[in-house]
Amino acid sequence: MNKTLTIASLKTLGIAALVYLCSALSANTAKPKFRVIAFFTGKEDQAHISFLHEAERWFPEMAAKHNFSFDTTSNWNNLNSQFLANYEVVVFLDTRPEEPAQRSAFQSYMEHGGAWMGFHFAGFALTPSKYPANWDWYHNKFLGAGSYVSNTWRPTTAILRVEDRKHPATQHLPETFRSSPSEWYRWEKDLRQNPDIDILLSIDSTSFPLGTGPKPHEIWHSGYYPVVWTNKNYRMIYFNMGHNDIDYEHKYDSTNRTLSYTLNNPIQDRLIVDALLWLGEGGRGTGEEGGGRWEARVRVQ
Repeated sequence: MNKTLTIASLKTLGIAALVYLCSALSANTAKPKFRVIAFFTGKEDQAHISFLHEAERWFPEMAAKHNFSFDTTSNWNNLNSQFLANYEVVVFLDTRPEEPAQRSAFQSYMEHGGAWMGFHFAGFALTPSKYPANWDWYHNKFLGAGSYVSNTWRPTTAILRVEDRKHPATQHLPETFRSSPSEWYRWEKDLRQNPDIDILLSIDSTSFPLGTGPKPHEIWHSGYYPVVWTNKNYRMIYFNMGHNDIDYEHKYDSTNRTLSYTLNNPIQDRLIVDALLWLGEGGRGTGEEGGGRWEARVRVQ
């Protein structure tokens, strides 16, 4: 074997290995594409707490895979302009802000180009209750749904139909698919009548009867129920999912065991990931393909 050729080959291999190592290190230390902050309360309803714990594991995994950062906080006073300026996306995992200053900061954040993802109870409002319908902008304009009216019981899967297949969050979904189990909400307002709302998914009629009761009104036999939607004036998306089934009756043990999970369904998970990438990367198009008519503005600092 030619000794000179062998030495040259080894040098070439060494340089290639060095380039590969540098590329790998660069990839691992690359600046995140965007930053996400998730707010939570985590104090009531074991079903919501179970989802919260699930989300605290799942989102960091998705962040590592898709190169975004994910932080959490239970301090709702962090919902202020200075803190929010560090993040491109805000997530409400289980509740909403209650203090006027927090609400004002969030509204300003959204009206100046911020992005939001909300789950299940984050859309809840009912008077009288601990979460009364006392935030008109959020429930009637931003979400558009108004107050909570009723729900199915127990948490169960549903066949979901994709209503808008051109939206970036839904473009990889089949026409219909089976969701993870959840408790499904009925709302005060008909979102189909709101031109600002783009309904992305609804419960398909093949799901009926939906729910197991035991109360008759907890089992749905007909009707139209949107479960995922956006408001075209903002970068936002709401998911009605986020309520795991819990062994409240202690049929298996005394631990309030989680009987179902939200973030273990490949199709539904793809929906959430694609929605988050759309929000975080700030892709803006026109018409339906752009997923809305929001406009990025200079954020209030």
